[in-house]
Amino acid sequence: MKFYRIKAIVIKNIYNEFSNLIRLADSLYWPIIDIALWGLSSMWIQNTQTKVPNLVLVMMTGLVLWQVINRANNEISLTMIEEVWSKSLVNLFSTPLKLSEWICGALLTGLIKTFFVLLFGALVVWVFYSLNIFATGWYLLPFAFSLILFGWMIGLLGASMIINWGGKMASIPWMMLFLFAPFTGVFYPIEVLPIWMQYIAKALPGSYIFEGMRKVLFTGTMPLNDLLISFALNLVYFTIALCLFKYMFEKSRARGLAQL
Repeated sequence: MKFYRIKAIVIKNIYNEFSNLIRLADSLYWPIIDIALWGLSSMWIQNTQTKVPNLVLVMMTGLVLWQVINRANNEISLTMIEEVWSKSLVNLFSTPLKLSEWICGALLTGLIKTFFVLLFGALVVWVFYSLNIFATGWYLLPFAFSLILFGWMIGLLGASMIINWGGKMASIPWMMLFLFAPFTGVFYPIEVLPIWMQYIAKALPGSYIFEGMRKVLFTGTMPLNDLLISFALNLVYFTIALCLFKYMFEKSRARGLAQL
């Protein structure tokens, strides 16, 4: 075993890490997200564990709904990654297939899988913890559908980057989703956030969805205001993301989809 060969491998790996902005950002990104998300959750639990009823149910429901948004996002962005990696985009769009048809197919597939994940997640919570996230009725379902729209919007943003820059954006689907996580209050109320983060949170539909979910669990009533605001913001952002994806797709097709 020669030290100089080991040194050469170390230098090579460090060079690859710092010469690739995506890999460098990925290394710095996840510690920030983990510290923010779990640190804020821990602060809220520590301060309210004796004051919040059904705290475990609230956390488990947030976790199940997070899987909903995760599936909705992945079905679009990861499908696009798979198309790029398999080099099948040229084959797909050399047929009469329209971009709108591809999008509708991905969204419909995601909708089916997402509701399966929601029901399966609820079953797992019931089996492991004897908790029923639908104990307060079915008020959570409208919020779940609003969350799907939010996930689709994030997925379209990720797919826009993938269709424009190709496979080097492979980590984007996960990075895009967790970029929004600290601001949506998955496991804690928005009031826990620093003031500057609260301003961002109030502009995102996800914060109203998870705040509404907690109100459903705490009061057993439908917080209609949170639901309507989340849908209104989702429609605006989803439309923008859809237009961006179409623009990036046409831009990439003009250059040639085979180069992705």
